[in-house]
Amino acid sequence: MVKGGGRIGLVCVGLAGGMAMATPAQAQSARELLTQASFGDSDEASALRRVSGAYMAAANALKRAPDDHESLLMRATALGYRAKLTGNRGDAITARRQFESLVAQNPRDAEAQLALGAWHIGAVKKLGAIVGRAALGAQRGVGYASLDRAIALGGDRALFPGLSALLRLELDPRDPRGRALAEAAVRAGTVTPIDRILQRACVAVLASLHAGDMAKTRALASQSLPFGRFDDDN
Repeated sequence: MVKGGGRIGLVCVGLAGGMAMATPAQAQSARELLTQASFGDSDEASALRRVSGAYMAAANALKRAPDDHESLLMRATALGYRAKLTGNRGDAITARRQFESLVAQNPRDAEAQLALGAWHIGAVKKLGAIVGRAALGAQRGVGYASLDRAIALGGDRALFPGLSALLRLELDPRDPRGRALAEAAVRAGTVTPIDRILQRACVAVLASLHAGDMAKTRALASQSLPFGRFDDDN
């Protein structure tokens, strides 16, 4: 954890960008910054700096275009990621409310549904069902329903079943729905870097499932999620 307070387990993925991860010499969008922080940075401090940069990029874009959907989604995602890295309850709740607003505006927005579902499941995993609901308003059923809507809306992309599979298997490596979604992700299209990252993760998780190693399955699922490499319980 970067600073004091228990790290809140949120996984808010709204960064299924079609561009490859940019090099430092390139100007990076908020989406690219969040992708790099989620899966690339080797330490929490660097990841947090990149998340903060993504938040500022999205906030500045919203000053110019207050209704820009991409910037709204990236701002909410950055808040959720910041909450995960710092344990800030206020950021976590604000992120949830922003995701809920995006879903209310367009219930057929697959990325917003995915981000909202991941927020709920990540918080339940970290805090437990009772504490997660009391402290943050996290609910497993709401999370799973949002993830399923994202899968239905997302088309042939590994992102949607892949992330949903990892979230489910992190909670319960024996979850048959999680296994089926991992298998679907392996067969799905990979049109963006995130699709490829999550597809590779599902290949590894399925190998441990086939070997009957539930502990390894849970650990691999957790480590493959955004910032999972930093979690204290992995």
